[in-house]
Amino acid sequence: MSVSQPVATTPSAVARLGSRWYFVITIATIGLFAWVPFVHAAVRLGRKSLYARAAAFGAAAAVMGVLLSLAPKDAAGKTIGTAGDVVTSVATILGFAVVAVACVQQVKLRREILGLVPGERLAGPDAALAAALAARERRAEARKLAISDPLIARDLRVGRPDLERNYDDGGLVDLNNAPAAVIGSVCELDAATAEAVVEIRTAVGGFAAVDDVLTAVPVAAWDRIRDRAVVLPR
Repeated sequence: MSVSQPVATTPSAVARLGSRWYFVITIATIGLFAWVPFVHAAVRLGRKSLYARAAAFGAAAAVMGVLLSLAPKDAAGKTIGTAGDVVTSVATILGFAVVAVACVQQVKLRREILGLVPGERLAGPDAALAAALAARERRAEARKLAISDPLIARDLRVGRPDLERNYDDGGLVDLNNAPAAVIGSVCELDAATAEAVVEIRTAVGGFAAVDDVLTAVPVAAWDRIRDRAVVLPR
């Protein structure tokens, strides 16, 4: 049984909607509670630097609170005098600045908490692209292993998706040992071409390199062969 490939997923609409509370609490309180989402993110992501950001926004909230408390007020609690208006205006401007800075930073944190790569869109083909690139990296690592230690590569059954194994090679096929049907499936070759590959393999006693098989396959398939194939000792 072959190793199942990880399936990339994107957050559900409910998860994306629910995560917007970061912005709601920041904007609704005019920055006074902008520090709360950073504490939440620090706990979720296990990143101590986020506690420092939370402390910075908390300090800004404290400054706003002090400014508002210093503004002269009448018996009804309304700000009075020019000095009161100036202090209140400064606190308000600081609040809007905190909201702007915090929201910009929270966009990235929200993506990370939703399990996405920073900078990636919340919807679209990015997850599939990331999975394809990760598989390519695994294939490259498996090829290096096949060159440096082919015996271990064979023990791990690199290039043998038709056999039970625990090693994920990213989707390779061993041209020297895999059945024709498997070679055809992985490299997207028709049955006749895959059988021709196996016949040549038998006649020459095994391929020394992936390019040795190119004479038996259409030119249009060469890139797929080079991307998906590997040769291990027979």
